[in-house]
Amino acid sequence: MMQQRAVLTIAGSDCSGGAGIQADLKTFTANGCYGASAITALVAENTVGVQDVFPSPPLFVVRQILSVLQDINMDALKTGMLFDAEITKAVVHALKTHYGGNVPPLVCDPVCVSTSGHSLLNPDAIDVMINELFPLATLITPNKSEAELLLAHGRPGAYPGISTLEDMYQACKDFFTQFSPGPKAILLKGGHVTATVTDVERVSSAYPEISVVRDGLFGENMEILQVGRDLSGTELVVDMLYENNGSVTILSRPRIESTSTHGTGCTLSAAIACGLAQGLSLLEATKVGASYTHMGIENAVPFGKGHGPLNHLHSITKISIPRSTPSNPYPFTKFLIQENIGIWKDYVEHDFVKQLAQGILGREHFVHFVKQDYHYLKYYARAYGLLAAKSTTFSAIESATQTILNVLHEIGNHTAFCARFGITADELESTEESAATMAYGGYLLDIGLQGDRVKLLMALLACLLGYGEVGLWIKKEAAKPGSPAKLEGNPYLHWIEDYSGPDYQKAVKLGMETIEACAMADPPSPARYKDWCEVWRKCTKLEKGFWDMAMQMS
Repeated sequence: MMQQRAVLTIAGSDCSGGAGIQADLKTFTANGCYGASAITALVAENTVGVQDVFPSPPLFVVRQILSVLQDINMDALKTGMLFDAEITKAVVHALKTHYGGNVPPLVCDPVCVSTSGHSLLNPDAIDVMINELFPLATLITPNKSEAELLLAHGRPGAYPGISTLEDMYQACKDFFTQFSPGPKAILLKGGHVTATVTDVERVSSAYPEISVVRDGLFGENMEILQVGRDLSGTELVVDMLYENNGSVTILSRPRIESTSTHGTGCTLSAAIACGLAQGLSLLEATKVGASYTHMGIENAVPFGKGHGPLNHLHSITKISIPRSTPSNPYPFTKFLIQENIGIWKDYVEHDFVKQLAQGILGREHFVHFVKQDYHYLKYYARAYGLLAAKSTTFSAIESATQTILNVLHEIGNHTAFCARFGITADELESTEESAATMAYGGYLLDIGLQGDRVKLLMALLACLLGYGEVGLWIKKEAAKPGSPAKLEGNPYLHWIEDYSGPDYQKAVKLGMETIEACAMADPPSPARYKDWCEVWRKCTKLEKGFWDMAMQMS
């Protein structure tokens, strides 16, 4: 029987449900952990602000903590709002009483100010937190304002403001210089620091010891998702993980313009605690926690009149499709590619493609490919006929029909293009289908006969999107200084221009918009989503097999 990990949160409450122990317990559940809680203060708050705080008696805080720890083995702990010095001391006393010097992974979120700007920590508690609680912690997770407040403690005057990534790096180093003994690591949250892709590249170049994790950003082989967009100025949220062994990691992801950010800090620290409880390394736990929190904001449903809560249950409810944003216009398409990124890369960066890009692909391989592609397009057009039959609106029927007409038009171009390589129309028609062509074409028709409209769309899009990606990838490679890829003098330039050109890319854009609309209109269950991904995976693999066939002359 698999053991379920247990996590204890020691924090204040939030009667509106978005932060505090309520957010923590939801996060524990969503991340597969059993959650327990000790309440440090009862807070009357909502999405607009904090109306009142009633602190728990320190002795009662101790009793809550020991009541849990003496009965249930905890795999990790987290602290949130501790309110004042006496409660902070009580928490430290309880942990030392039970654990001695062997405290399990402890994530300390030094809650000082609410999202609405209300003070949640008395100044007298800062000294106790720094000198008594932090040395027990595996990780502390201050935001910009909290870091400035903590670093100003014991200094004459205020701490210099944190406004750049360089400032964040210096602040992390100052934590370990100023507070010793201190925590094993600090995660300085950069939600209030403006940064771009260019900023991250600048800092990582200036400081080679800093590694970068890019979450939610476009990776390799995603050119079709970025058409016409300069991402260098995209605003990012950047957190910095600084460990006492000298390891420094920047975790970057697109900034989401949202008011559903109430309880973000509570949620992040709780999710990291779950990862540590489950045996993940600190870096992996932080990556998983940050991704979970990001998705919670991305999938949030507005509640209240102010800063609403995240969607803590996004990972355990019906598959959620994030809404389209300027930084991620095709989220479902991106999911599909990321789910099968290895096969996708093998497909769109196949040796056939690379040699074609360099203009060195053997003529016989290209001719064999073109002949088989002629027969494949028959299957492709017939599959769109099935798609028209499965469509229930005139616009969807028109779209499928137009694709068939486009294929028929393409066949005319295909025949003319083949003539340049000495391939006659009769030769095209009489060429025997290869096993790869029959396998791929047969699979398309099979999906069309047995599945619903969206499942068939999944099968058809692997071809449409893949060739669009190949066309853009070749053009991008050819533009790089010293690249072996070239356009000028390339015997296959016409083919490259067809698939990188505006007409084909318009079809790619329409295809992505169609599948995004389908996924949003009828969000798939986990089982249905898995089915869709499997169809996409198989068709991507069959596309790779088509290139293999051309190279092997099979």
